[in-house]
Amino acid sequence: MNIQQILSDLGIGSTLSPASTGLNSIHINQPRTRNIFSPVDAKPITTVEFSDTKAYNEVVETAQAAFAVWRHFPAPKRGEIVRQIGDALRANKANLGALVSYEMGKSLQEGLGEVQEMIDICDFAVGLSRQLHGLTMHSERPNHRMYEQWHPLGIVGIVSAFNFPVAVWSWNAMLAAICGNVCIWKPSEKTPASGAAVQNILQSVLKANDLPEGIFCLVQGDKEIGEAMSHDERIPLISATGSTRMGKRVAEVVGKRLGKSILELGGNNAIILTPEANLEMAMVAIVFGAVGTAGQRCTTTRRLIIHSSIYQDVKEKLIRAYGQLRIGDPLDENNHVGPLIDQDAVNAYLESIGKLKSEGGKVLYGAEVLSGDQYASGCYVKPTLCEAQNHFEIVQHETFAPILYLMQYDTLDEAIALQNGVRQGLSSAIFTNNLQDAEQFLSAWGSDCGIANVNIGTSGAEIGGAFGGEKETGGGRESGSDAWKAYMRRQTNTINYGKTLPLAQGIKFDL
Repeated sequence: MNIQQILSDLGIGSTLSPASTGLNSIHINQPRTRNIFSPVDAKPITTVEFSDTKAYNEVVETAQAAFAVWRHFPAPKRGEIVRQIGDALRANKANLGALVSYEMGKSLQEGLGEVQEMIDICDFAVGLSRQLHGLTMHSERPNHRMYEQWHPLGIVGIVSAFNFPVAVWSWNAMLAAICGNVCIWKPSEKTPASGAAVQNILQSVLKANDLPEGIFCLVQGDKEIGEAMSHDERIPLISATGSTRMGKRVAEVVGKRLGKSILELGGNNAIILTPEANLEMAMVAIVFGAVGTAGQRCTTTRRLIIHSSIYQDVKEKLIRAYGQLRIGDPLDENNHVGPLIDQDAVNAYLESIGKLKSEGGKVLYGAEVLSGDQYASGCYVKPTLCEAQNHFEIVQHETFAPILYLMQYDTLDEAIALQNGVRQGLSSAIFTNNLQDAEQFLSAWGSDCGIANVNIGTSGAEIGGAFGGEKETGGGRESGSDAWKAYMRRQTNTINYGKTLPLAQGIKFDL
């Protein structure tokens, strides 16, 4: 695979401009820069220039002007633009998927799958553009009619994370766009090339439809730009994906100005294995859930809660399965596991294993940083199996690395209590052929997560089902169901078509 050709085809040169309002890039003098290296082979990808305050304000002002135009487009016309974006993504799927894989380290299949998610949300949004339904209500007053309708908010700020460098933008931007909003996107400072590539792909659609600058904007930057967006009263909604610590800061700042936020934060996801589980099927879900994307998904399986009667068998099966994993270049489809994003992630992996041991846990497999020519970046680690207790401090903490904690239970009530006994509440799963156990897991006294699955792993919801979680996961919902309402403001209208003015509740006010 010719990475340099892929970068060229996607318009990624030696330097990425700090901001774009669509077709136009914004350039600044003497910007702060960051060199971007691939975790796959430690080779340079590009250098990104970070936006300054002046460039950021230019983007916001352009977006404000675009909103004044875009909101006049009928929603189905906005859907047509999104349809064309989906087609542009289809045409560039192979290249963009490869770039995602190379820049953040997930397998090529996962990179391609992420772009397919973008295409799927475009399809979903196109249909939704004709279904932004309000309600009609009866009034207690004669000759009156009441209804509610939904209007766009204005600018939607999108802050995405490195682990899904393009899909999360699309979940938000495509729904926001058909609702009549404009978007300002700050990609992760660790994966700026993927963000720039998407912006370049959009340009053909923007140009073909003669759309104004500012509907889809991109601002490159680090924490400073994220803070500026959170504080900016010109941005009524911030959708932020990342760590719980980051999300709490966004919630505090945006809430202080009474803005709106959609938060997609940490996960600490568990699978429960009952005695009636189909273990052959479960093994696939467990291993992929725990080691896919090198454990850097918010829906990664981090805890495995196993019935005591099958614990030893499952433990031995997992050790054998982990021994068969192929670790290496994620662009090689023969490999199962690629690298962590950077050295900081490697250090977090090692620190977590050290803390586990200090708390009395036991490493069953892994706990090793790989070296050699094929692991030149220093970011490759062995997926790790551990025996642990749910109350361990390190188990309660989400480590963005392929570490799976095994623990036992005797009753389903105990298992559900363990599953729920963390501060995060994103995804959960149970493997069982016992109908009563499955239904209890899905009940109000079952899993407390935003996503609860039966006989599949801790995956996210498919496009069309709202994605998100509870507790310290932030409570946000994206990409399906009625999540579109988060990008709009509700307005209640009352129309009097009579010739008198009766007041509600029978109030008399005669003049």
